[in-house]
Amino acid sequence: MKPLHQPIFLAIMMVLAAPLSFADASLQNWYNDPFIQVRSNIPTCPMPLGPMSTKEEAQQESHWRLERGTSCWLQGLCSKPNSYAYDAGIAKSVAAHFANDPRFSRSSLWITVQRRFVWVEGCADDTTVTADVLDAFVRAEPDVERVIVNVKQIGDEHVPYAVMPKP
Repeated sequence: MKPLHQPIFLAIMMVLAAPLSFADASLQNWYNDPFIQVRSNIPTCPMPLGPMSTKEEAQQESHWRLERGTSCWLQGLCSKPNSYAYDAGIAKSVAAHFANDPRFSRSSLWITVQRRFVWVEGCADDTTVTADVLDAFVRAEPDVERVIVNVKQIGDEHVPYAVMPKP
């Protein structure tokens, strides 16, 4: 093969090989929903799946997200035209709140924020870290509409949330 054709050949091979390497339908945060680890003191705690999905799942969810995002404003329940517009601010505020509260120091917790709903998922090595305590803690933040808590206590066999697949 002539030297001039070698770069073209390599470029063509890379383009042809690219779809093969992504054929496993990799997971991504397609809508950039806030997904933040707010505590990290239990290294064996499984990481939640959070807002990660395949491209196909994201496409199937797109109409529903559009409808849910605008219905808040149309019903007069939001001052912003889309309920997802609150998420980044809520996530920042909730994360700062967790960082400054010692009650959750024996936990590994993640938050996912979507359309003013906050999911708290992870593990706790402290029986005082209950769903009610976490719900009240997060609900105290402005603009939070709903809190969903799925936390595994150390010693429990069952993980109450979808987990990130191992690489």
